[in-house]
Amino acid sequence: MSGKAIIDRITELVEPVLDEKGFELVLLEYRREGRDMVLRLYVDKEGGITLDNCAEISREVSVLLEVEDPITCAYRLEVSSPGIDRPLTKAADYERFRTRLAKIKMSVKCDPDQRGHQRKTFVGKLLGLRDGMVLLEQTDKKGGLVELPLSDIEHANLEIDL
Repeated sequence: MSGKAIIDRITELVEPVLDEKGFELVLLEYRREGRDMVLRLYVDKEGGITLDNCAEISREVSVLLEVEDPITCAYRLEVSSPGIDRPLTKAADYERFRTRLAKIKMSVKCDPDQRGHQRKTFVGKLLGLRDGMVLLEQTDKKGGLVELPLSDIEHANLEIDL
């Protein structure tokens, strides 16, 4: 099974268990780190996640993965909070974190403000999502409102707002 297929299968197995307990799967990674394969779940809930929550989820997911056995090689399971620079992985995140500072990296260069400046990285305050476009009020020297196609976002995360 490919890495993507493993991630898809584990997501399919784990999300219902997490949802039932009031947790949200923010991101799931399965990758090689040094000699080891690591399965890392970034999990959150309203009000934040504690170390005890991570331990509880780790126990539940371990049992589930042992029974279902979607990974045939040895791996290390890690459960973590998404942190203060939380990745934005779902369309709903752009609404949920409205008014928060975010950094968005596009998969292709674009010129959303029609000024002839092609670029891939944008920083600003999230203003929500409309018709598949992320609305962002830029806070860098470029300034102004931009609309970025959600389908072209390679990576986005919250930034620390100082």
